[in-house]
Amino acid sequence: PAKKPAPAAAKKKAAPAPKEEPAPKEEPAPKEEAGAAPTPAAEEPPAPEHPPEQTPAPTDEVAPVPTEAGTEATPEGSPAPPAESPAPAPEAKPEKPKEEPLSCPLSLAVEEVSENSFTLTWKAPEQTGRAGLDGYMVEICKDGSSDWKAVNQEPFLSTRYTIPNLSSGDKIHVRVTAVSASGTSVPATLEQPVLIREILQLPKIRMPRHLRETYIRRVGDAVNIMIPFQGKPQPEVSWSKGGQPLDTNRINIRNTAQDTIFYIRQAQRGDSGKYELTVRLNGAEDKATLDIQVVETPGPPQNLKLVDVWGFNVALEWTPPADNGNSDIKGYRVQKSDKKSGKWFTVLERCTRTSCTISDLIIGNTYSFRVFSENICGLSDSAAIASGVAHIEKTKTTYQPEKIPQRDMMEPPKFTQPLTDRTTTRGYSTHLFCSVRGFPQPKIIWLKNQMEIREDPKYIALIEQGVCSLEIRKPGPFDGGVYTCKAVNPLGEASVDCRLDVK
Repeated sequence: PAKKPAPAAAKKKAAPAPKEEPAPKEEPAPKEEAGAAPTPAAEEPPAPEHPPEQTPAPTDEVAPVPTEAGTEATPEGSPAPPAESPAPAPEAKPEKPKEEPLSCPLSLAVEEVSENSFTLTWKAPEQTGRAGLDGYMVEICKDGSSDWKAVNQEPFLSTRYTIPNLSSGDKIHVRVTAVSASGTSVPATLEQPVLIREILQLPKIRMPRHLRETYIRRVGDAVNIMIPFQGKPQPEVSWSKGGQPLDTNRINIRNTAQDTIFYIRQAQRGDSGKYELTVRLNGAEDKATLDIQVVETPGPPQNLKLVDVWGFNVALEWTPPADNGNSDIKGYRVQKSDKKSGKWFTVLERCTRTSCTISDLIIGNTYSFRVFSENICGLSDSAAIASGVAHIEKTKTTYQPEKIPQRDMMEPPKFTQPLTDRTTTRGYSTHLFCSVRGFPQPKIIWLKNQMEIREDPKYIALIEQGVCSLEIRKPGPFDGGVYTCKAVNPLGEASVDCRLDVK
């Protein structure tokens, strides 16, 4: 009889387990005999580690057991009355919490579809349990069949998988299951079957950067343009100009799966314009515009006129050319030619106006003028030539001499600047200078060592505006000495001298 109360006490203390009481208060077992039945029940304190929502289940099963003894309301601290039978003790085992189930993978979706395969992506499940996630298993089933086949033999941990070796046109159902040591999850299944076909890629024209602006070519040049595009399956490509199909006699179009080639063997000005490229695919389309401008050199300016001539200046005017070569006129080149040389010289390189003034012309010359027009291709083949010529005449002026009273201008020679001693180097020519005045103009005589220098090619004597000079060409040691300049007129004479050393 001493052994019977122990099971009842074990039952009463097992019931408060959902209240998460500390484990030491639930273990009075050491005071009982070692062979008592409640020993297994005393090993269940780990129950509070799990969420409380799963533990109330064993409470409902244990509570009816002491009902017959009238102990439902017995306080926890009061001694438990003896139970009649220990038979319900094994029912306490459900108190052990159940392990959380493994949840299914999330966000299963198709990433890419090709002609014979498709790629799946998904996210890891929210609950993986204590054992952790071992991997995933992918299964497929053809539409209309219930035979599911595993694609992979062993679980894998990646959340992306490509299923290969499929037949184009098949409809495939797919499901993915998470696997762990505790079992498998509910499979994540695609709502719709996957149609195995080449994925539709919207048409897109990739216009090269240099073709986004006006494409300029000269008359006679070849036009060869390649424009890439994308789209799967291969889209339909069409060209038009002004809403009308292209003239295939002049323009060749060749299309591939990835680009279209626009080719003109010899471009003419009539080929200029805006061409529309359209790429269509199953109702979707993309458009691009190719602007081509075929240009040539412009015609010459018109109505070139010589408007006015005054002093050293000439004014010209003209009008733009009748044909600009299918390109804007950048400017005009103005040239002149004098009658003596007959050669043309550029006066203005790029005049942006239709008039100009030419200055700094030479007196006495007669000039002709011409003008070229210029566009992106260059100068016009011919020029406009002014009908008239410009003769730059010397301005006529009449000199009126000033009336001054007569006075006696006679004056004997007088040196205003004497000679100075010089030292020169052998072999280097040297000059001697002095200034003299007198009226009438005095005669100049040069002497060396008191000997008059006559017609000696070694000496060159000059006088200009009263400045007297003597050049001694490549002097030697014997050319050194005293040089004298003497000025003589009817009223008298004067002289200056200097010494020359040659080293």
